[in-house]
Amino acid sequence: MAEAAPPAPRLATLEGKTIALLDISKPGGSIFLDRIEHRLKTQHGVAAVIREMKPTFAKPAPDEVLQRIRIADAVIEALAD
Repeated sequence: MAEAAPPAPRLATLEGKTIALLDISKPGGSIFLDRIEHRLKTQHGVAAVIREMKPTFAKPAPDEVLQRIRIADAVIEALAD
């Protein structure tokens, strides 16, 4: 059995960071992420937001999507319905 990796360290601040927002393709996810993006930029000084979407919520994100969000300082995944 594979050993679990330790959690990533928390960011001290969001200011100036790049945050990836991953929509898993469930209804309402994009609305939730629109609001999160607005708050990240206006209230937390986030420098850039990367928006990506999985083709379907039922399968893992394709490698291409993971490669595009890998450059972010943090990732927020939207789960909605």
